[in-house]
Amino acid sequence: MIDAMDKAAGLSPDDALFKARRFRPEFVNGAEECRLSVLRPANDQGLSADLRLALAYRMAVLNADVALTEEYGSQLARLGPTGQLSALAQGKTDLDEPLATIARHVDLITLTPDKAEARHIALLAEAGLNNPRIVALSELIAFVNFQTRIATGLRLLRSA
Repeated sequence: MIDAMDKAAGLSPDDALFKARRFRPEFVNGAEECRLSVLRPANDQGLSADLRLALAYRMAVLNADVALTEEYGSQLARLGPTGQLSALAQGKTDLDEPLATIARHVDLITLTPDKAEARHIALLAEAGLNNPRIVALSELIAFVNFQTRIATGLRLLRSA
């Protein structure tokens, strides 16, 4: 079965790299389970599916990942996001709160994670995010950035 990571990397079942990934099925399954848990959790903690996809799209664009940008963009389009969420996805920061603070935080962690400090978490709380929402947002940011890096690495290996 092709998972989201295979799809993002352009792998098919006849590729040697696809088969090599299956030597460690716990990594393949774990990444897919993590993807589902951050994009479609049983309890969204107040971060709706369209918000999660708008943020995933934004991070894919920031990471210049064309495949993931297309994938997250099509998923988001199927949900018919609001104007604010569309603007968020497109990289805007002049948004209503808490979206403006969330956008700045996502950009910071995606582009310059070494500059992140405790005060940035405090800004999320000041914008109205409670601890479970901050954790859920952090999990989403971590996964999408992980996914873009793994997909890029797989593409590089595939082209070698």
